[in-house]
Amino acid sequence: MKQEILSTSDAVAARAAQIIASDARAAVAARGRFVMAVSGGRTPWQMLRALANEQLPWENVHVVQVDERIAPAGDKDRNLTHLRESLLSHAPIPENQIHAMPVEATDLYQACRSYSGLLNSLCGNPAVIDLVHLGLGPDGHTASLIPGDPVCEIRDAEVALTNPYQNRRRMTLTYPIIDRTRHVLWVVTGAEKAPMLPRLLAGDAGIPAGSVAQAHATLLADAPAAIQISTQ
Repeated sequence: MKQEILSTSDAVAARAAQIIASDARAAVAARGRFVMAVSGGRTPWQMLRALANEQLPWENVHVVQVDERIAPAGDKDRNLTHLRESLLSHAPIPENQIHAMPVEATDLYQACRSYSGLLNSLCGNPAVIDLVHLGLGPDGHTASLIPGDPVCEIRDAEVALTNPYQNRRRMTLTYPIIDRTRHVLWVVTGAEKAPMLPRLLAGDAGIPAGSVAQAHATLLADAPAAIQISTQ
């Protein structure tokens, strides 16, 4: 895994936007479309605001979700709420190219299958997403792949449901589709992440994040998160 340690979370967000923009321009030039999957979190919303200022072929950019809480539209817990505020309000991306996980559906299992179908339509079958942005939880979770949850064992579906976690069930991408992505971009900020970052880099399967393939991955971390690691 490539590593870049920056001084602050603001610097991480700005650098992440630069990397995404570069990948987007290359993907559109090569394949006519760029599809990125975005996780939630404060630094990612800064990242998306910075991305909105980049010169991109926005008409060829599609944004999908890594995970989402099962909550009503507009709920403050929804990643989509912040995604729209951070990107759609500031970048000229067509609204129908931000693809929300269908967490308001009555049949959530069918909703997972429907979202898998959407990913196939955008990214081929099997779906290969251009860039997946991931964060790292203080408990070692990433996406909504949560320690001890059966969702971490799923290998025959690309989108699945979790058990309740922090009072919400979630819809999440699973390991198979994350591991096929062309580029995994880890954005890790904050001192509370420091104990888990060495385990991520070691590929420690004792935490969900450690089981994500690292061959095509980049880590951006701020100094507080990276205090327990040394870069080569």
